[in-house]
Amino acid sequence: MPAGRPGPLADKLNHLFSTVKPLDGKGREYSNDFVAQQLTQAGVSISASYIWQLRKGKKANPSLEHIQALSRFFGVTVDYFTNDEVSAKINSQLDVLRGEQQAKLDRLSADPEAQVMAARAAELSPEGRKQVSELLKFIHQMELSNRRDGGEAGR
Repeated sequence: MPAGRPGPLADKLNHLFSTVKPLDGKGREYSNDFVAQQLTQAGVSISASYIWQLRKGKKANPSLEHIQALSRFFGVTVDYFTNDEVSAKINSQLDVLRGEQQAKLDRLSADPEAQVMAARAAELSPEGRKQVSELLKFIHQMELSNRRDGGEAGR
């Protein structure tokens, strides 16, 4: 590894940060602070500065517990960090998913009805948004079921 260049662990972790993003439509990466908070809340003590060190290649030998927690957060297997074949396959899958997510966001941003729904939802209380979310989840599941059964819902 050339001097000053992050190692394979840092490269893989940075790729996850740049590829697996919040679904808020803003395209921003998760911050080191946010990831550290989420992992700590899940019972794995880790600091944002330690994540920064891993991402910069300053630290290259995290504990198995940290690797497992990062894997869970980003939705990959532990093998992603230890097996180049596995990481290449997962990176390919992540690229496909990223393209699908972007296509969905593009469709939503071009749909005036979806924009009105989102604007109205933004004005609801957290409890109201939760209720709307549960209702949408129920309707979505019904329509998916109807599509599988050959029904007309959602067409």
